Amino acid sequence: MDWNMRLRQFHRWLSIAFTLAVVANIVAMIRQEQAIWVGVLALIPLALLLITGLYMFVQPYAAKWRGMRRA
Repeated sequence: MDWNMRLRQFHRWLSIAFTLAVVANIVAMIRQEQAIWVGVLALIPLALLLITGLYMFVQPYAAKWRGMRRA
């Protein structure tokens, strides 16, 4: 399995973790519990989703730029 496929799989699993963290946050809000760690719990996968998503977004443009630079 190459690097891009592993990164995409990691990104997918991060989205599941983020969804579960958001659900936990909503449950905590409904129960009116003021737990800061529940809110922070969602930020960790969100930050990783941002990094991996931006990397995957830029990859095709970087490949075009490298291809034009070589020609």
